[in-house]
Formats: sequence, structure tokens, C-alpha cells
Amino acid sequence: MTFQPVLPWPILAVVAGALVLARVVALRQVLLSAGRRRGRAVLRWSGVTLAVLLLIAATTRPALLGNQTGQGAKAAAGANLNVFLVVDRSADEQRFAGMRDDIAALSKQYPAARYALIGFASKASLDWPLSEDVWSLRPTIATLGSQDATSSANAGAADNVLRYQLIQATQQYPGSRNVVLYFGCGAPGSRAPQGDFNLMRGSVAGGAVLGYGNGDAIDEVELHRLAAQLGVPYVHRQLSQAFQVGLPDTPDSRGDAADRTELYWLPALLAAGLLLAEIYLSVREFRRGRIARRDLAA
Repeated sequence: MTFQPVLPWPILAVVAGALVLARVVALRQVLLSAGRRRGRAVLRWSGVTLAVLLLIAATTRPALLGNQTGQGAKAAAGANLNVFLVVDRSADEQRFAGMRDDIAALSKQYPAARYALIGFASKASLDWPLSEDVWSLRPTIATLGSQDATSSANAGAADNVLRYQLIQATQQYPGSRNVVLYFGCGAPGSRAPQGDFNLMRGSVAGGAVLGYGNGDAIDEVELHRLAAQLGVPYVHRQLSQAFQVGLPDTPDSRGDAADRTELYWLPALLAAGLLLAEIYLSVREFRRGRIARRDLAA
């Protein structure tokens, strides 16, 4: 079993400790105010406390690894890799659908990598911060839409956001490698001045600039220029071709990479059941209290 917590372990430990301490303080209040119903009150306190502990367990993202050998599980493809997806949202819907499909294929090919999503048209924004939560990223990518900004698109608009994210990733994950995958068409037909990528030397370990479209729908000269600035190759994508981009730790073609079977849903489901039971009991007590007060007033 492996764990990929949604927060760094030290932060998660502090949060868990604070929640457990809060529940201990709540127990003291329960014992002081329960009176004759102390046993029932302690039982309800135990249920809520167990739900809190189960939610903490769910945030550690436990999982089982498949494809294990006698010497232990192989490292999953993309382990300790920071993949930055720089996506041109000014492309038309057909080309944008191709970008979405390629990103989905990439996330399946490198399931253990951390991913960040930077979208841009005339300006750039961080649409998904660097995270190992690939399961939540996939529906985000599936609903990502294009923007009607062809005349004002800037193919280099993501420079500042990308540079800051690369620096932050290097500091947050020492020893990891940064990969940049640029999905775009080079802003053909744009009347806006085109920006440049000015990244720190050595901050990008690999990746590619992927071009989508044909004829007037793509500016390959601009894409080649951006690829040279990023220090990665340019690849012209055809939607009929299978998506294959060689990243620094290309997965073994024999499929030795370990598949994760996520188990976080199990403690989360149990916690939901306990909390629903507590909500039901609280609502019932509230209604009984209102009825009792109404009878006294009558």
C-alpha cells in the first residue's frame, strides 16, 4: 500500500492533531452536560470523532499497487516529475478538443506525475496548481473550454506564470524534474505583439511544444521560436496520430509501471455515513425541542 497525501505530511499531521485536540475538548463538554444520558452522548461523540479520523485517513490517499514483482512494486511512470501543461485557449473548438484528448492520454501514461495547468489567450492564469491529484484533474480537463480571443492572442503570454511556478516547484520538491508541454497553434491572425519565454537556465528538464492545425490555422514559425526558448523540441500534432511524447522517465513499454487502485473513497464513504447519522439525530432532537417548547407555551 502507498500513500499520496493531499497535503505535505507535516501540515497534515498538524491539522490532524488540531482536530483530535478539538474532539477531546468537546468530550469534556459532553461529559459535563450530558447528565443521565451520558452513555448515549459519548456514543454520538465517538461516531463524530471516528468520522473525523476517517476523513483524515482519506486525505492520505491510500492505494494498492498493481503489477508487483517478487522484488516489490516498480516505480509508477512519472514519479517525482512536475509536468506543466501550458494550454492555448484561443484555439478553435476542434483543435482544443485534440489538446484535451492529448492531455488525457498523457495523464494515463504518466499517472504518478504532478501536474499543473496554465491556460492562456491574451493573458495567462493558473487553472490547476501543481498537484498529484490526477483523478480530480481529469474532469477539470474534460470541461476546459476555448476562448474567443483569436485577434488578441499572445503565444508567449504564459511566461511570467510559468517561470514563477517552475521556481516554486524546484523549491517545494527538491530533486524533482520539471517538464513543460506547450499545447498551441502559435496565435495565427493575432494583431497583438507576441511575448517571449525567459526562464531560468536549467529549470526545464524536458517536454515539447505541440502544434495543432494546418495551413493558416497554425503559425509553425512562432511555435518553433517558442520551442527554442523553452529548450524543447517542436512536434506537429495530427489528430489521427497516437499521442506519444518522450518525457525524462519514459514508462517501460512492457507495462511494468505500477497501477494505483485508489482507496480514499472507502474511509470517506464511511465518514459520510457517520456524519449523516449525526445530522439525522441532531435534526430529530431539534424538532423534539421545538414541540416541547410549543406544548409548554400552550
